Amino acid sequence: MMAVSSQRPPGPTPAVAPNLAPRVAMVGGGQLARMTHQAAIALGQTLRVLANAADESAAQVTPDVVIGSHTDLEDLRRVAAGADVLTFDHEHVPAELLDKLVAEGVNVAPPPQALVHAQDKLVMRRRLEALGAAVPRFAEIRSVDELDGFARRIAGPVVVKAIRGGYDGRGVRMARDPLHAREIATGFLAEGIPVMAEEQVHLRRELSALVARSPFGQGAAWPVVETVQRDGICVQVVAPAPGLPGDVASAAQRLALRLADELGVVGVLAVELFENTEGDLLVNELAMRPHNSGHWTMDGSRTSQFEQHLRAVLDYPLGDTAALAPVTVMANVLGAPHEPAMPTDERLHHLFARMPDARVHLYGKAERPGRKVGHVNFLGADPDGLAALRKRAELAAHWLSHAQWMDGWDPHG
Repeated sequence: MMAVSSQRPPGPTPAVAPNLAPRVAMVGGGQLARMTHQAAIALGQTLRVLANAADESAAQVTPDVVIGSHTDLEDLRRVAAGADVLTFDHEHVPAELLDKLVAEGVNVAPPPQALVHAQDKLVMRRRLEALGAAVPRFAEIRSVDELDGFARRIAGPVVVKAIRGGYDGRGVRMARDPLHAREIATGFLAEGIPVMAEEQVHLRRELSALVARSPFGQGAAWPVVETVQRDGICVQVVAPAPGLPGDVASAAQRLALRLADELGVVGVLAVELFENTEGDLLVNELAMRPHNSGHWTMDGSRTSQFEQHLRAVLDYPLGDTAALAPVTVMANVLGAPHEPAMPTDERLHHLFARMPDARVHLYGKAERPGRKVGHVNFLGADPDGLAALRKRAELAAHWLSHAQWMDGWDPHG
């Protein structure tokens, strides 16, 4: 019987095809891209980012960086080259450039026809109204006479908004009275900024319904959260929203999932909501990317919003969105009016000595007044202890930004 040899015959070794992970490219080099890269690592991937500069938050941590502008078509082509999908950490890419990329075969997620609803407030309002979603009364404003007419129709105070470009309170002005509204609108229009007006809603609080949708059409929803705003910037998030009736929370989740489907969203969608004094929910804004109201998911959910966004844009099955604790509180770390002399490393030392359960996420950003430089998460086992948990989160975030304990705690006492 002839023996069979297990040895390879003489000659060159056949090439083995590398096991390449999919490549996700993200426009924007901020903290959302940074945290998306963290999630990509666990999936065996490296996130490619288009950053304005090499010292931007995400550019500090990923080795695959394209330096350029989101308003330059060639830079967008460079970051998209060879990628399986192009996605975003902000919505400011001109739609006409995205249309060109799609025509060239780039897989853009969310697609331009969906993203426009997060870029243009008037387009968003009109589409949501057509879909039967509750929104504040609104009108396009092309002259102060139109503004006056709108104010008369609603018989109440108005909000004047830039139709494009505003976020974190930018481009949104609350008018004190009709004369003030005219001044705001006149200023916007004189600068060539398209303007709309809305009624001022009598708020009980603000909420956010965060969902994700894949190209296959699968959807997933996290618990609805309460967001606390100060000067137009989110300072704290509580998950789930305390005191929100179960049927109302379910209706908000269903609405967000329906909007994601109707608009053709691919990836994470945040539906920011107003809860008015009557308990009704109205849609305020949409964001089609990971969102500040979802940072709690990094420690408080089985699947973070950043991993979920990657799963969605790659058309993977979506992850479990169940909460890991009865309550999670997230507090943003905002730059102090004056940067403390104490270095961040020492601030972390003292924080962890006092609050070893604090889950800190810093963004590698220079500290400037009011700038989001990080966030901290706290998980609570007892919803009845929510007030104390919120206070701890507030203390921790203030300490990290100011190097001062608001309650006078002395680490050496």
